[in-house]
Amino acid sequence: MQNFGLISIIMAAYNAERTIGQAIESVLNQKYQNWELIIVDDCAKDRTAAVINQYQDSRIIKLKNEKNMGVFQTRLRALQEAKGNWVAVLDSDDAWTPDKLEKQVTCQERTGAHLIYTGSAFMTAGGSLIPWTLHVPEHMSYRKLLKQNLISNSSVLVKKSLYQNYQIPGEDMHEDYACWLSYLRDGEMASGIDEPLLIYRLSEQSKTGNKLKSAKMNWNTYKAVGIHHIQAAYYMFFYAMNGLIKYMKIKLSK
Repeated sequence: MQNFGLISIIMAAYNAERTIGQAIESVLNQKYQNWELIIVDDCAKDRTAAVINQYQDSRIIKLKNEKNMGVFQTRLRALQEAKGNWVAVLDSDDAWTPDKLEKQVTCQERTGAHLIYTGSAFMTAGGSLIPWTLHVPEHMSYRKLLKQNLISNSSVLVKKSLYQNYQIPGEDMHEDYACWLSYLRDGEMASGIDEPLLIYRLSEQSKTGNKLKSAKMNWNTYKAVGIHHIQAAYYMFFYAMNGLIKYMKIKLSK
């Protein structure tokens, strides 16, 4: 399996002193060990840099922006430094189970897909696990993804060349969602592993913590990928319903 090649893991870090240690540890604990972890400090104002510097593994590349650039541009900088043919994204407040990369490599070799995503477990801002799992289908279609974004950014393993080609910059939108939508729209295949290999941290201060703001960002994402406003309104209905169901299930599980 190690012959699969180098996996470049990209991580943008901003004011993540309380969570980034767990994220890094979850990479170090991977059963699949042929990886590099590229961490870009986006001018954090807390002890993020000090926590990062505690880890001396030679596979960890530590960079710092000269000025605050935001998560999208920071990820792009990490992507430019990536040496592997495959890329995995891990947000600095999330974590992986130890078999995450290993199972994705196995899935890719079996299916030939260039985008592999997984189900998600959840934890509170303080790190306590929530007994609920976000399940994902074995195969994702473009229309299904329009109704609900089931591809969590921190769960993906994606061919680097495709990830580079499908980047869509924009203000007040979900850039990762736009990337996956464009990818599937063009007929590329995505395969899912319906296991909670990602542990996603819930936070009221996160980008998606504000529901109204998130809905606006979702609408802007549809616009960015060229969805007509009538179609966008149709898919927004499913987005709202699926989001409400997900919110209620998580809330009842706490």
